[in-house]
Amino acid sequence: MKKPTGTGRIVADKRNFDQAPQKRQKQSGGAPGKPPRRPRRGNVVTRGIAGFVSLVWRVIWGSVWRLGLTVALILFAASFYYYTTLPEPSALFDGRARGSVTMLDAEGRVFAWRGETFGMVSADKIAPVLKDAVVATEDKRFYRHLGVDPRGIASAVKINMAAGRGPLEGNGGSTITQQVAKLLCLGETFDPIRWKSEADFEAECRKSSIWRKVKEVPYALAMEAKYSKQDILNIYMNRSYLGAGARGFEAAAQRYFDKSAADVNAAEAAMLAGLLKAPSYFAPTSNLQRAQDRATVILGLMHEQGYLDDKQFAEAKTQPAALSRAAAARAGGYFADWVMESGPGFLTSETTEDVTITTTFDQRVQRAAERALKRIFDEKVAPGSKAQAAVVVMSPDGAVRAMIGGRDNTATGTFNRATQAKRQTGSSFKPFVYAAALDQGYSPNDTVLDAPLTINVRGSGPWSPQNYTRRYSGEVTLTRALSQSLNTATIRLQEIAGRDAVRRVAQDFGFASDLASGPSLGLGVSESTLLAMTGAYAGIRNGGTAVSPYGLVELRIKGDDQALIGQAGGMGQRVISQKAAGELIGMMQQVIERGTGTRAKLSGRPAAGKTGTTSSYRDAWFIGFTGQYVTGVWMGYDDNTPLKGVTGGGLPAEIWQAVMAEIHDGLPVETLGNFAFDPDSAVPQVVSTGGDGAADPLAAALSEALGQPSPQGQGQAQPAPTEGQSLPDPGVQTPGGPPAFPAETVTSGPEAEMPPPDADDALTQALRGIEGVYQQ
Repeated sequence: MKKPTGTGRIVADKRNFDQAPQKRQKQSGGAPGKPPRRPRRGNVVTRGIAGFVSLVWRVIWGSVWRLGLTVALILFAASFYYYTTLPEPSALFDGRARGSVTMLDAEGRVFAWRGETFGMVSADKIAPVLKDAVVATEDKRFYRHLGVDPRGIASAVKINMAAGRGPLEGNGGSTITQQVAKLLCLGETFDPIRWKSEADFEAECRKSSIWRKVKEVPYALAMEAKYSKQDILNIYMNRSYLGAGARGFEAAAQRYFDKSAADVNAAEAAMLAGLLKAPSYFAPTSNLQRAQDRATVILGLMHEQGYLDDKQFAEAKTQPAALSRAAAARAGGYFADWVMESGPGFLTSETTEDVTITTTFDQRVQRAAERALKRIFDEKVAPGSKAQAAVVVMSPDGAVRAMIGGRDNTATGTFNRATQAKRQTGSSFKPFVYAAALDQGYSPNDTVLDAPLTINVRGSGPWSPQNYTRRYSGEVTLTRALSQSLNTATIRLQEIAGRDAVRRVAQDFGFASDLASGPSLGLGVSESTLLAMTGAYAGIRNGGTAVSPYGLVELRIKGDDQALIGQAGGMGQRVISQKAAGELIGMMQQVIERGTGTRAKLSGRPAAGKTGTTSSYRDAWFIGFTGQYVTGVWMGYDDNTPLKGVTGGGLPAEIWQAVMAEIHDGLPVETLGNFAFDPDSAVPQVVSTGGDGAADPLAAALSEALGQPSPQGQGQAQPAPTEGQSLPDPGVQTPGGPPAFPAETVTSGPEAEMPPPDADDALTQALRGIEGVYQQ
C-alpha cells in the first residue's frame, strides 16, 4: 500500500533531527556532551611562551607561601628560644669584663680613671632630653617598630651604595634593639676555648655581616616581646661605650661634665649621643671642637623631629657643652699610669672589681708644673723640636705631688720618661760623692786639688777626666768644687773617700741601678730614672734619711670601708749623719747662689740643687729642693741625639726655676736649715730662722747637730769656723810620667762617724714632729 506523501516528509525530518548532533560532534572533534573548544590564538611560539610563563608563576606562587610559612616558623622558633634565655633587664646593664680604677687626689677629688668606669642609672633617672637625643640620633622610629625597621635598612643600603661602599659598610640601618642585640653578643658569653682573648670575642660580636644581621632579627624580636621599650633603651644607655674608658651614659656624664646623666642639658645630651657613632674619635677629651660640631648635628636632628622647639634649639647651639675642669685639665695622666704600674695587677690593670685609689697627687701643683714647662718650651725651644722633658715634684718624705713624663701630657699609656727612661745622670750624681766624704768626717771647708789627673784603669788603660771649662783652679774647698762642678776635684775626693763608700751612699739613697765600678763613677756614668734621682735628693733634703717615692696612699674596693693596701713608701733608714746632711745642703745652696745653677735661683726663697750634663750632651738634669718641695727636671732626646748647647745649668735649670716659682706661688717661705755661706771663704754658718726658732724644728735640729747654738734672731750669724784641712792628693800623673798610685787603688779617708742605727737624735725627733705637714 502506498504511503501518504506527508508521512515521508515527517519521517525524513525525524531522521535529520536524530543524526545532526552526531555529525556536529564529529566535525568539531569534541567529546560527547562537552561544549566546543575556543579556537587558539597566535602561533606555536607565542603559545609556548605564554605556557612557560604560566608554569613559572604557578611554581613561584606555590613555593612562596610555603617558603614564607617555613621562614615564619623558623623565625618564631628562634625568637621563642631567645625569649626563654633572656634574663631580667637589670642583669644586662653592666657587661664589663674588667673593673674600673678611680683615682682620688690628696684632697679626695677624682682626677683620673682607668679601666672601664661604669655607673648604672635607671630609665626614670636619666634626663628626658638625653633619651630624646639618643632616639633622634640612632633610631627615630624606635617607638613604632617591633625591633627591625625595613625602611631604615633600605635607606642605609641606598646611602652606602651611593657612597661607593658595600651595602652593609658604613650605615647599617640597625635599630636600637638590634644594636642592643649586638652589645649582648646575641646572648653568647666569652669561651676561652673558642676565642684566644676577650678582644677576639668582642671583635666577633661587633662584626657586621649578612648572616650576623639575620641572627640579630629573632633576638631583637624576642627582646621586643619580653622587654618594654624603656627597658631596651635603658640597657642600651647603660652598656654603650662612650670613649675615655666610660661605659654607659652615667659614667660618661660624670667623666666629661662631672654631673649625673639625670642633670645634663640639651647641649650636653647632644654631645653624649654623638659619641655613639665613634666614641674615641668624637670624645671631647680628644678634640673638644670636633665633639661640639658633632653635637650641633645631633641638635639639628632633635629639632627636626620635634624634641626641641626653636628657642631650645637656638639656646643649645649658642651655648655648646664644655668639659668639667678636671676633664679639661686631663692632669695626672703620667702619674696615674705610674700608680697603676706600682700596684698589684689583680687590683689595678687586671681588676675585675671597681677599685678606688687615694693618692698623693696635687692637681694645683700638676697644672702649675705643666704651665711652666710649656712656657719655657714656647719661649726658649725652637718650634718643631723633638726634644723631650720630664718633671717630678715630691714632698721631702717621698710623696709624689706631680709628674710630667713628656711634653704630651694629654695621652695615657704612653712612654713615661720620668719613671721608665734610664739615663746617665752626669754631674747630678756628684752630691753622693760629697755625702760620702762628709759622712766620713770631712768638712765643706776642707780643700782638694783641682788639677789634671790620670788614673790607670785595669783593662782599659789611662783615664784622664777634664773639667767642662778645660781650666783648673788648684786647691779649692769642697764647697767650691761642688758648686762649680769641678770634675777632677770630685774624682780625687771620690778616690779618697772610696768608691765603695760612694756606691753605698748612692744605693742607700735610692739609686737602684747598677753602679759603675771604675773611677768614672763619680761623674755620673751610671743610669737612673728621674723619679729615683729626685727621691735620692729628697733624702738629702730631709736630713740624710732615705725615702722611697710613693703615690698610692690606700686602695680599696669601691663601697668597702676597709682598705686592702696602704702606703708602701715614705721615709726609711738613715744614710748619712745629720751633720753631713746639713753640710751638704749648705754646699748645694751655693750651686744655685754662686755656682753652675744660678738660673735656678728663686727670688726671696732659699733653695739648693745640682746641675748635671752627660758626655756628648745627651742628657741634661737639674734636681733641687726648697723647704716644701723636691723637684727633678730631665731634658734630652728619646733617640739619644745630643742636645745643642744645652747643659744642666741652662734650660733644665730654667724649667726647674719656672716650675718651682709656679708651685710656690702663695706659699710661705720655709728654710732649709738656712745654711748661708761667707762670700769670701765659703765657710758654712747657721743663720737664725727668726723668732725663737720654734717655727722651723728642722733648722734647730741641724744647728744642734753642728754643735752650734739654736738660732735666736733673724740675721744673727754664728762665728765662722777656721779654714779646714787640705785633703791628700790621691795621685796625679803628669803626661808621660808614672801614676802616683797603682791602678784601681782605692785610697780611703778617715773612718765615718755614724750614729747607731737606733739613735733617736734631735733631727729624727724634729722630722717626726713635722712629718704630718709633708703628708697633707
